[in-house]
Amino acid sequence: MTSHDTSDPHLPMLTGVQADHLRALVAGHLRVRTGAHPTMTGDAAESEGHRHPLTNLAQRCRTAPEAEWPATVEAFFTHLAEASRGGESAEELLARTCLRLVPPSAMPTGPDDGFTYVRSVAEGLNLALALDAPTSVRLLTDGDVERAGAEALWAAAERTLVREPMRHEEVRLDGHPVLYSVYGDSPFVSTKALILPELVAEATGKRMPEAGALVVVPTRHLLAFHPIVDGTAADAVDDLATYAVKAHEDGPGSLSPRVYWWHDGRLTSLTVIDDAAGTLAQRPPRELLDVLRGLRGLDRAGRLVTSAPEALEPELAHATAELIAEAATDPDRLPAAFDAAVTLAHAHAAEDPDADRVETWDAWVTALQLGTALFTATGEVTVRVGERELTVPATGPEARGDVRAWLDVFWLTLVTRERERTERLCQVDPAALRDERTPVDDHVLHFAETLRAYWLRRPLDEVVEKLAAAMDAAHPKTVTLAPKDFVNAVDYQPIGLVHRLLTQEDEKFTALLAEALAEHRGYWAGSTAPRSRVALGPLALACLAYDGELPVRTDQPFLPRRLLDRGRLEAIPDALARD
Repeated sequence: MTSHDTSDPHLPMLTGVQADHLRALVAGHLRVRTGAHPTMTGDAAESEGHRHPLTNLAQRCRTAPEAEWPATVEAFFTHLAEASRGGESAEELLARTCLRLVPPSAMPTGPDDGFTYVRSVAEGLNLALALDAPTSVRLLTDGDVERAGAEALWAAAERTLVREPMRHEEVRLDGHPVLYSVYGDSPFVSTKALILPELVAEATGKRMPEAGALVVVPTRHLLAFHPIVDGTAADAVDDLATYAVKAHEDGPGSLSPRVYWWHDGRLTSLTVIDDAAGTLAQRPPRELLDVLRGLRGLDRAGRLVTSAPEALEPELAHATAELIAEAATDPDRLPAAFDAAVTLAHAHAAEDPDADRVETWDAWVTALQLGTALFTATGEVTVRVGERELTVPATGPEARGDVRAWLDVFWLTLVTRERERTERLCQVDPAALRDERTPVDDHVLHFAETLRAYWLRRPLDEVVEKLAAAMDAAHPKTVTLAPKDFVNAVDYQPIGLVHRLLTQEDEKFTALLAEALAEHRGYWAGSTAPRSRVALGPLALACLAYDGELPVRTDQPFLPRRLLDRGRLEAIPDALARD
């Protein structure tokens, strides 16, 4: 390929030949206008101490016939000259100034250039004050800011930004996470990334999640974001990056090709740019990476209301059987098969809420058997999904599951009254299951250690100490990975129930069980996702309490009656128990 058809490395919206032609036109125009010879760099022209970025001009020329380029160049620099005259009164500055994000490359950097007030808000983004005049927009100088008063001017500019008109829409593509696009004619639309919580509320009808949002500001006229609420956020990083690079290249008004993380009121760049190689890569900071991995782990097991699918038992049964078949030849697929089996067991409650049918019992047994294979069994385990019997190798001592999977298996052993399996599971130390690929908040590990110590009849002081650590770590100010509403409604409820079991306060346990079920209902809020059908942790502890002859009502929602009162309890067939 030649420079006639390859992109220019500095102005990639043009070919090499086109870019050289544009630079020659700019150089000639500036010589005539200023009487001085400009210095031309790859993407800018420097003349009489002023640096003129050429990206926006190149984007305009890309869509115009080359015969019109000389007129386009003249109009561009004439507009710049008119916009930079200044001299407005303080009142006019206060009335018409708006916050504006600008790329550092567009700003003079010397202390005598008149822009020392400009702030850096993130890598690749500066924040300036811009006067929105009737026919032009210009950046204010230090003199302008001094004339109007810095504090008053910054405050007025923020109020103006909030009022700037914009439009938004939800972008849904099959197989891709949802993105929200914000756009408009105003050159200040992208600067609204600074008030992203307000945009999130307006576009989604929900508050900014604790984990924040991913956002791109490729041009001054648009931005796009994805709230970090579930495991799809990891895929949204790549989708937003692709969108940002293309929109930044196309323009007009290019701002930044980077992906940013909005969190706790600040923007952090995820993008690493290698100018020499001409490449961009996304490298989230460890804090965000842990959040993304943690949410993906929760998603994989269908634990989050935001992304959990509807409970379609036949489809789930087929998908579960396929995953188990894959695990027969690839033990690394066993965790996914277990998650699917637990989901399928929950899904049976859609048509069989009391667990009257033998098929429902079989689904719970299958989940138990796969969980046993995941943590404690050796050799092979045969399970049944519908009419199919499938055999998978147990990974046992290698324990491929994570801490949340350990908790699920613990609950399953209590629900099915497989106490010997509970005992064997508790030989596996949850602390050994920490995995940076699926990180969890500390309260999850502390609670698993509490249950293990309780079941192994460790000294009461040790159990209480671990339980207190779990309670403290589940405080909203401490949780950093899982959504706080999920932690409160799902994670914390079994912790409280164990507390009441330890203190042997029967009435308080009964009352707290009702509260836990109400929290479960509130979290899932009418969802038909499988995990919405059964409150697994409260069910398991209710089974334990029922077996201990506590006065547990068997007609409560989200607690399948025949599992709770042992009415469906059957011996696990030998064909399903080769572990």
